[in-house]
Amino acid sequence: MIRRHHATGTFGALLFFLAALHRPPEVLSAELKPATVAAFNRYVQATETRIDGELKRPARFLYIDGLPEAQRLAVLAALKRGEIFMERLKTADHAGHEIKAPDGLIHHWVGAVFVPGATLPQVLALVQDYDRHQYVYRPEVVRSKLVSRSGNDFKIFYRLRKKKLITVTLNSDHDVHYFPIDATHCHSRSYTSRIQEVDDADEATERQKPVGQDNGFLWRLYSYWRFEQKDGGVYVECESISLTRDIPWLFSPIIKPFVIEIPRESLQMTMGSTRRVLLAEAAARQAR
Repeated sequence: MIRRHHATGTFGALLFFLAALHRPPEVLSAELKPATVAAFNRYVQATETRIDGELKRPARFLYIDGLPEAQRLAVLAALKRGEIFMERLKTADHAGHEIKAPDGLIHHWVGAVFVPGATLPQVLALVQDYDRHQYVYRPEVVRSKLVSRSGNDFKIFYRLRKKKLITVTLNSDHDVHYFPIDATHCHSRSYTSRIQEVDDADEATERQKPVGQDNGFLWRLYSYWRFEQKDGGVYVECESISLTRDIPWLFSPIIKPFVIEIPRESLQMTMGSTRRVLLAEAAARQAR
């Protein structure tokens, strides 16, 4: 009886798995709950407190400037070689306890690149050219649009597409705020104000799921950028904090790649693409 029950359970899990590949909306649905959002907000508040302190450090503007000296020097050398620095972060509360999101997972990464020969205005011109991002950050950014701008405040739209065994398309609105400091320093913060999963993307039957009532592959995405011009180029850093659903064991083969791997891979792609395009633009200027 035990063996037969185990076999039936395994077969049932396989049926769910196969069904999810063809119809993920019906099988994998999740709901964003107030307690999940509240925990994410606490995490963000604690992280921003740390970032605010780092931004005030004299002559140590970047995140990597706060690394232990031996590690900092090794990271700087790697960046000068054209490598991408990536590190997973965890923010604790004021008592040093882990901040967990019930029914959700918080993903926190920092990435950095160095762009030799670039200037701060050139870097900002690229990152603020939101209509162009659909070409710079493809294939993840399918469409991009500057909705409005008021001084250093931007409202933008991205259609995001992520592929990992299944394909997920998301429509998202972002509020982006830039904080110029001087001729060589700037930082920015970007907050999603809406994320909606899209069924049947680019088809006549396309429709958006209600906010927070979807498959839970991405519920929040906040980004914190720092730009510093020095050493004959510009250092570009980005911290990314995202919120996804948790991972039910039954659907782990489908959901885990999205909620574990994609936050890191997306940030790495963003940093690499930013550097690549800026280097190409520099080469084009020199060739004129």
